[in-house]
Amino acid sequence: MGLECCGHEHADGTPEAAWINPCLCDAPKTQAAFDRIEADISRRQALGGTAAVLGMFAGFGLAPSFARAQTPGRPTVLTNCSYFDGNTLRMQQGREIVVEGGKISAIVNAGTGPQDADRIDCGGRSVTPGLIDSHWHATLVSVSQLAALTQDIAFIHLIAGQEAGATLMRGFTTVRDTGGPAFGLKQAVDRGVLAGPRIFPSGAMISQTSGHGDFRLLNALPRMDGDPADYTERTGVAAIADGETEVLRRTREQLMKGASQIKIMAGGGVTSLYDPLDTAQFLEEEMRAAVRAAADWGTYVCSHVYTPEGIQRALRAGVKSIEHGQLADIATIRMMKAEGAWWSIQPFLSDEDSNPRSDPVQQAKGEQVARGTVQAFEQGRAEGVKMAFGTDILMNPGGSASQGRQLAKLTRFMAPLEALRMATGAAGELLAMSGERAPYLGKLGVIEPGALADLLVWDGDPAASLDFIGDPSSNLKLVMKGGRVFKESLA
Repeated sequence: MGLECCGHEHADGTPEAAWINPCLCDAPKTQAAFDRIEADISRRQALGGTAAVLGMFAGFGLAPSFARAQTPGRPTVLTNCSYFDGNTLRMQQGREIVVEGGKISAIVNAGTGPQDADRIDCGGRSVTPGLIDSHWHATLVSVSQLAALTQDIAFIHLIAGQEAGATLMRGFTTVRDTGGPAFGLKQAVDRGVLAGPRIFPSGAMISQTSGHGDFRLLNALPRMDGDPADYTERTGVAAIADGETEVLRRTREQLMKGASQIKIMAGGGVTSLYDPLDTAQFLEEEMRAAVRAAADWGTYVCSHVYTPEGIQRALRAGVKSIEHGQLADIATIRMMKAEGAWWSIQPFLSDEDSNPRSDPVQQAKGEQVARGTVQAFEQGRAEGVKMAFGTDILMNPGGSASQGRQLAKLTRFMAPLEALRMATGAAGELLAMSGERAPYLGKLGVIEPGALADLLVWDGDPAASLDFIGDPSSNLKLVMKGGRVFKESLA
């Protein structure tokens, strides 16, 4: 039963009506209400009211720190810059970017922007759209595998909250969360409780018994009908489902929680110990059940999978985004192209930035994937498959710092602006497949009128190299998300 509004106000002055009916928290109309609440918070901040709103979170280092909030009713203009619009493979000069109401309202010739505006002089630097990581695990990125599978979930969430702010400060203003209990974190970020990126949540990773999302130890088997769910299922990390009926149930549960897309496991993985990499997982009819349930909600299914058989089975079932896929052969790559599927691919190269693997089984699987990575990028580009950038930094304390470096590594396979497009305009197109389940109103990953004002100012020329993105603490001079400046060091 939904909460009733009694007309009272919270301690921060927010009308209680803005917080009712929590099952709709991720709906775009509700998000618009949150935006109005955040605008009110900004005004209160300007009047010195921040402590009353956010002070309780400061002790955890989680409270947002706005370098500048957009003045209500007054546009902000970014001037004296060159910019990459997220799609056109060249830098553009001689223009100003006008921001109003959290969105880009216009792009005008230099010197012709509105005079009654807050002006940000970029000092001739480069402006890009906010970066998008299409394969991220917001609650699992910065804890070890042992901690993720055993520690108190409150600890995991606090670490995730701290990591969310760091993610934003690396310039990643949006992530597609491909598995884990990220719904609460998303709500906290969207409501202004803490700083972080926009989150497109998948919820629990749906896996068959013995699949890539089945993290149980062997001594937990056999599982009987009356047995309780294990820790990862109880905490929303994974959901084990066998048969069409159970797949439907688990898919619908994630949609009920607010999933913007569904994540299933269609093949073996590197991190998991008991499913060989070559295995195909879920029968086609089981995957089709998830696809149909997602389609009923106007969204799609993405699938973890590496091998040709697993990828082809997923495509036949209607999966629209292949996650990883580094072992695909040319026939499978051509099938991806023919089906119009997205390839969410990561630079898995078995280098210093790889996820840690202490077990020899994991190490061998990781090396096999790394050998296929170069061929996957080369053939995928040659065949014209739609490709978006992701990292899949997972259960790797400290590893998240490599997020920007991972993007820069794509220049091994393509020109810098083409690589940057994979993390901006192309990734934004992938996110848009969530349709009405997309939690944010407006285009992402592009600099154009009507797009959300997620903008970065860099020391560095993206047309020449992306190496500067790997050192955001030195080179990222401004972070704007939704018209709010979270970092500014232009002077």
